[in-house]
Amino acid sequence: MNNERRYTVVGLGELLWDVSPTQEWLGGAPANFAYMTAVLGDSAIVASRVGNDPRGHEALRRLNWAGVSVSQVQIDSRYATGSVAVELDEKGQAKYTIVEDVAWDYFEFASDWNRLALSADAVCFGSLAQRSSQSRETIRRFLEATRSQTLIVFDVNLRSPFYTGEVLTESFKLTDIAKLNDEEMYTVSELFELPDGTEEECAKRLLERFDLKAVCVTRGRRGSLLITSEDTFEHSGFNVDVVDTVGAGDAFSAALVHHYLRGSSLEKISEAANRLGSWVASQAGATPQVSQSVLEEVLSA
Repeated sequence: MNNERRYTVVGLGELLWDVSPTQEWLGGAPANFAYMTAVLGDSAIVASRVGNDPRGHEALRRLNWAGVSVSQVQIDSRYATGSVAVELDEKGQAKYTIVEDVAWDYFEFASDWNRLALSADAVCFGSLAQRSSQSRETIRRFLEATRSQTLIVFDVNLRSPFYTGEVLTESFKLTDIAKLNDEEMYTVSELFELPDGTEEECAKRLLERFDLKAVCVTRGRRGSLLITSEDTFEHSGFNVDVVDTVGAGDAFSAALVHHYLRGSSLEKISEAANRLGSWVASQAGATPQVSQSVLEEVLSA
């Protein structure tokens, strides 16, 4: 593929605020993903829904300032902008309490979302935004409206109790690349009764079960495992001082999509994704300003 092309990449799903006892960060995996996609130079669009309230207006302002298109963020006059209470343990690992019945539970598949689906080169979505029947149906319709060559990435992102086996099954069936962490790989293996085996063997069975192009398993500071039907690559990761892990996986996904669209090798994809994800884990919040030196390392891998 032409490396100079600027791809249209959509983060589809929840847009919310991560709220700690001392600070608020703009968040939601699709928004974090879109932010990093814009940093890497592609045309990033968030497809979501916020309330007609101060948090909703501020979310749009911040994303627009960061170079992310918010033209496809719907405004809800009835339901509030989503929020999540975030608590960090002594190792910087995040625990989430997610507010229910908010704006992003009520996506609507309007004509402009249909046009966006037809124009997208890649779409990244997750399981959390499918917790309500309306948002789930809208996401399914959006993905089904994309072109055959559009890259569909399912960032599994399990948040109990907001997923079911049925939601995961339908999502995997619509997916080209599945990305999940090592704990989620174990959960999915049990849920789908994949035969016991190593992490790599389970990932390969998931790949075959749903005829995926690739499966990526992230392992935190231990790196990642990236598998296709032809090849496997393990990356050992980068050792960094973790501030918090919020958004690290979304940054990983953004780098993965950026390089996959350009036909990069599994090694280069893994190097770039681990580098950006680990760097974000060393910063506060999910959308830190990326230095030119870090950006060049990720782009060149």
